[in-house]
Amino acid sequence: MSIASWITLPQLSRAGDAALLLTRLSVGAFLIWGVWDNITSAEHMARFAAFLKQFGFPAPTLMAPLGVAVQFICGALFIAGFATRWAGLLCALNFLIAIVMVDQHAGLRAAYPAWSLVAIGLLLATVGPGRYAADARITPEAG
Repeated sequence: MSIASWITLPQLSRAGDAALLLTRLSVGAFLIWGVWDNITSAEHMARFAAFLKQFGFPAPTLMAPLGVAVQFICGALFIAGFATRWAGLLCALNFLIAIVMVDQHAGLRAAYPAWSLVAIGLLLATVGPGRYAADARITPEAG
């Protein structure tokens, strides 16, 4: 092994598709888990709408279920590896809105999870889901 190979570890690229699968599964599950209480409880959804109203969101009773639906759908699409690039863009946009409207008031540490989801969304939108995805079955270029 050359010094350059030792420094850059190119052999790890062989596990890239597995790393993308792990990323999609864990982030997708996290996104679904994060909104499940709003989906299963009208009371939680009402509290979420009140939270959005507190931060000046327009039409919070409409935006709350819309935001929950976007997050849930992104999570499900990430898990399936289907329409992954679109899901990545929607995820990035959803959490960028959260940063601008809410998290910016709480500081960088509080906004970090949302920034991470923006970055992961953009990564999946640009790199794609990897070969272990429904998208790769549709067209190999998608993976």
